[in-house]
Amino acid sequence: MKFVAFERAKQGTGASRRLRNTGKTPGIVYGGEGQPQLIELDHNALWHALKKETFHSSILDMELAGKEAKVLLRDVQYHPYKQQVTHIDFQRVDAKTKLHMKVPFHYVKAEESQAVKFESCVVNHVMSELDISCLPADLPEFIEVDLSSMKKGMSLHLNEITLPKGVTAVTRGKPNPVLVSVVQIGGEEAVEAGAADAAAAAGADAKAAPAKDAKAAPAKDAKAAPAKDAKAAAPAKKK
Repeated sequence: MKFVAFERAKQGTGASRRLRNTGKTPGIVYGGEGQPQLIELDHNALWHALKKETFHSSILDMELAGKEAKVLLRDVQYHPYKQQVTHIDFQRVDAKTKLHMKVPFHYVKAEESQAVKFESCVVNHVMSELDISCLPADLPEFIEVDLSSMKKGMSLHLNEITLPKGVTAVTRGKPNPVLVSVVQIGGEEAVEAGAADAAAAAGADAKAAPAKDAKAAPAKDAKAAPAKDAKAAAPAKKK
C-alpha cells in the first residue's frame, strides 16, 4: 500500500497545533540507516487509510521528497473525543533485519463445521491477532485459519495451525495459547429442558384447579343457606 508524506521543518507543540488546524497530521519516520525525519500527511487521506487492515499489518511504500521508502506503521495517536489523528510514527524497514509485528487472524469456514451446522454451537474467537517475528519479505498481511473441522467441545491451539513460511510466533508466558473454542448455545438438551418445564407447569395448573373449585363451593352454599332460613322464619314469628 502506498501513501504520500511531506517534509516538515518546524516542530514543537505550537507548530503541530497550527499544522493540524490546516488539515495536516504531524509524524516522524525513524530506524534504518537514516536519521529520524519529521513528516506531515494529509489528514483526510490518512484517516481513510487507517480504516484499512492492510495499513496496520503490512509493509508500506512511503513517497517522500520524490523518493520511495519501505516503512511500517508503529504508533498512532488520536484526539480524546474528536475524529482526529494527532500524531503518527513510522519505522523504516531493513530487508535483512527481522521485524516484530502483530498480524490479524482471519478465521474462515466456521459455518461449514459440524459444531455450527449440526450441534448448535458457536466458535468463540479467543485471539484476534498474533505477535510474530520474520524478515520483511515474509511478512503476511494476515494469517488464515480454517475452522471447518471444529466439533462440540473442541479448542484450537496455536501449535495446531501452520504459520506462513519464515514466520515465528512470539508468545509470552503461554507457549501454546488457545485460538478458538467451541461453545454450545442450544440443541437437544435445551429443547428437552424446555419441554420438561412446560409439562411441570401444566401439571401444576391441573392440580390447582380442583382445589380452587372445592374451596369456592362450600363458601357459596354456606352463605346462601342462612339467608334463606332467616327470611322464611321471620313471618312465622310475627303471627
